Amino acid sequence: MIAQVTPFAWEVANEVNEYVARVSERLSDRGHRVLIVAPSQSEELVGSSRRLIRSDPSELLSSPEPRVLGVGGVLPFAPNRRRAASLPVDVAKTIEEVLTALPLDVVDVHEPFAPSASSVALRHSRALNVGSFHTPTEHVLAAQLAGPLTRLLFSRLDARIASYGATRNLLQSFFPGDYRVIAPGADTPQRGPANAVAEIVMIASEERAALRTLLRALRLLPADLEWHATVWTPRISTPPATLSRALRERVTFIGADDRSESEALATADIAVLASDGDRTAPGTLVRALGADAVAVASRLPVYEEILADGELGSLFEPGEAQTLASHLERLVSDPATLSHASDASRRLRERLSWDRVAGDLEEVYLELAARRHVEPGDTALRRRLRQRQLIDVDLHMHTDHSYDCATPVEVLLAEAKTRGLGAIAVTDHNEISGALEAKAKASGVKVIVGEEVKTAEQGEVIGLFITDKIPRGMTLQATIAEIRRQGGIVYVPHPFDRMHSVPDYEHLLAVIDDVDAIEVFNPRIAISEFNEEAVRFAAKYRIPGGAGSDAHVPQGLGSVRIRMRDFDGPQEFMQSLRDADIIRNPASLLYVQALKFLQTKAMPSGARRASRERRVRRAIGRNS
Repeated sequence: MIAQVTPFAWEVANEVNEYVARVSERLSDRGHRVLIVAPSQSEELVGSSRRLIRSDPSELLSSPEPRVLGVGGVLPFAPNRRRAASLPVDVAKTIEEVLTALPLDVVDVHEPFAPSASSVALRHSRALNVGSFHTPTEHVLAAQLAGPLTRLLFSRLDARIASYGATRNLLQSFFPGDYRVIAPGADTPQRGPANAVAEIVMIASEERAALRTLLRALRLLPADLEWHATVWTPRISTPPATLSRALRERVTFIGADDRSESEALATADIAVLASDGDRTAPGTLVRALGADAVAVASRLPVYEEILADGELGSLFEPGEAQTLASHLERLVSDPATLSHASDASRRLRERLSWDRVAGDLEEVYLELAARRHVEPGDTALRRRLRQRQLIDVDLHMHTDHSYDCATPVEVLLAEAKTRGLGAIAVTDHNEISGALEAKAKASGVKVIVGEEVKTAEQGEVIGLFITDKIPRGMTLQATIAEIRRQGGIVYVPHPFDRMHSVPDYEHLLAVIDDVDAIEVFNPRIAISEFNEEAVRFAAKYRIPGGAGSDAHVPQGLGSVRIRMRDFDGPQEFMQSLRDADIIRNPASLLYVQALKFLQTKAMPSGARRASRERRVRRAIGRNS
């Protein structure tokens, strides 16, 4: 089940909505259930959509045809702006409701720059997230002023798709990542009878300077050359007041009320795109090729890419009206050249197929879905574990063998027993000696030997059920390999807490097949959204979720615990964890952090030693 999310009102014609509509149709033809999520100017569509969400949201995916969900209105679309306007609160709430209610596999967000329906969908999605980027023109506000916020949002993407190599290159300069290029398709309009004279068409979707360049080029053509030009615009179709009389007789300005863009392109022998780079229209160029028109375009990266650096059309330097005029004169005056160039564009038909686009997208979606973990089907083990008693387990804590903790092993064990924990994982920073000591001294509490290892540049990872110390400073992959070599479990702590040293999203995706469990709740995380992000990540990849107090003082121990069946060894532990419940016993974060400071920093070294001795004596007395 797939959701395609566009930031633009569905009733507004633009390249993104065209793309979403076409790929949704083809994906449905391939057997997928597809929901189109879009702002809408139709009160009827918005009203019926919201009623359905609140009564029976599953109905949205019941039809084999793509269903459009109108989530509310946005400010009117501005043709000279690529970004959608600010998003009303009711629109954001509707998007959150539908993404929470539906068991979607993939959410494909198009142009997910904030604020927009796409960015809201990315923030609330619980599915595998794909970001599709289309425009190769720089988003000044989104890319520069909102850069840090956008980078944080983009970190939730599981895959990134760019319509053009130029789009990929632009985005990588602001938001580094792996972008797969999937070129868009184009419909093939039905052409009418051959034109009596060469027909030159410009679709005026670029900046106004492009039209000025074309008109200057047309003035330079020989007076006896036979041609006609049509300028199609979605806006007012009146010629410029400065247009000369000679051009008025040979240039026609039309609008959407006169003819559709597709109908205008169907009449073109030559299609001209003359942007100077401020506002390119690559989709128009692709559609012109799909209409068998010969393309003449300014030499810009995205146009060069589409025209294979001149093999599939002619290129001229931006603003060079003289060079454009030379190309036009050559094509118009030599029908054989024009016919040969048209034959080259026809060979693009298969590449421009929307079926090809849908197939490439489907491949991305299936690759992501294949990375989800599959629960082992060991029914005998599960049946055996059901006979065991339930115990409470804390999977993350420290002793004074960690550099930032002053809790003696004896005190930790006594406190764990007092708080009713049946098992604990001792996970000191880059050290295993505390865990081994705890295992040797434990009585009535099961101890899992662990280590929280600092990798070179990719955050921390915990190894559980290990036997030997793992050195810090290795790569994340090498650290995981060493945990595996020891027969241990790879457990990722506080994975999205930007206040801790954590592997970023992309590094985590690179090792997702080797991650056994993820810490989805850590009470020492100050911003709850980081825990929620971990919950979403674990759910979408079907990775068992764990929890631990991350206690650095005894008072924090057991502030979150896992209620699970008793286990023996890593295999039984993992099976039991899959069926476990997480129970929170909130402790004041400020309180435990203050205690940690007092015990590790505020006391003089002599006082700390004396305090440690007293606490150990009391703990031994409690255990005896």
